[in-house]
Amino acid sequence: MTRERLINHLLKITNVLLLLICIYVFLKLAPLWKPVLSIAVTVLTPFFIAALITYLLHPIVEKLRKHGLPRPLSIIIIYSIFFGGTGYALFKGIPYVTGQLKDLNDNIPTFVETYRSFITNINHSTDQLPDALHERIHVRLQGTEAYLDTVINTVINSVKGIFNSLIIIAIIPFVVFYLLKDYPLVEKVFWYFSPRKYRRSLKRLLRDINHSLGSYIRGQLIVCLLIGILATISLWLAGISYPVLLGIIIGLTNIIPYFGPILGAIPAVIIAFTVSIKSVIIVIVIIFGLQFVEGNLLSPLIVGKSLHMHPILIIFALLLGGEIAGIIGLILAVPFLAVAKVIVLHTFAHYQKH
Repeated sequence: MTRERLINHLLKITNVLLLLICIYVFLKLAPLWKPVLSIAVTVLTPFFIAALITYLLHPIVEKLRKHGLPRPLSIIIIYSIFFGGTGYALFKGIPYVTGQLKDLNDNIPTFVETYRSFITNINHSTDQLPDALHERIHVRLQGTEAYLDTVINTVINSVKGIFNSLIIIAIIPFVVFYLLKDYPLVEKVFWYFSPRKYRRSLKRLLRDINHSLGSYIRGQLIVCLLIGILATISLWLAGISYPVLLGIIIGLTNIIPYFGPILGAIPAVIIAFTVSIKSVIIVIVIIFGLQFVEGNLLSPLIVGKSLHMHPILIIFALLLGGEIAGIIGLILAVPFLAVAKVIVLHTFAHYQKH
């Protein structure tokens, strides 16, 4: 028995090492596959978003159908409410957000000057310190400056990328409509191409994926919307500039576990920093307050513990996703991990059974 346990432990260690080696080699080959991945992400993103929206809306369509409404009418009602509401929100919100972006762009020189004055004052204040300590502070400031510059450029490029992809994004409503309309046909095609002897196992697998992933995605989107609204109201009441723009950023980045709140807080802290240290403290208190509300009220009530995964595993997935596909990778890392976990558990159960 001891020998069998030893062999099992060695096999587990070997599998982990092989997995780590594969990941290392995969990342080392990044210059070869990243250009191809970039094109694939650009082309497939609208279809993936359309599939996700369809996945979220289809259960509502089915509920209406079960209450006696014909399927075509159910689709038209849900489709009209979702895209009508989204379109109206964009129609009313985009001019306001664009105005805040223009105002922010006009004030960038002022922000830069404030930042330079702050750095100069710190350098003057540390002149009296020992040379080694002064040099260390200077190096740390340079590192922080470079990091903030990278973050700001990433955010700006992401916003530009969204506006440049508007034509591609415009096809999403059409794809969603046809996916909702032909959902039963898509299911039939899927089952037709699946091996007959695995269909029962596959149904259980898809049911568990839907239970784990569906509740997580729906809950997370609701939480992000509420956090964005709360952030906008809090920043507006605190007198911070660009509350709507910052609230949208905080809400969108909140979909990324652990790192999202930090990324969302950076623009708000930078803008508050150009006003006063008091404003920075207020913004930090607001961010911590929002995270407290999310962690202790919103997430437990709305999302719950649908994933049942260790935080270290989630952080590893986020780091890997960010390395492979940037911000998109950070957003998709946890859903992919949730699906992978269910597949692995079902695979182990299948082999143990047979």
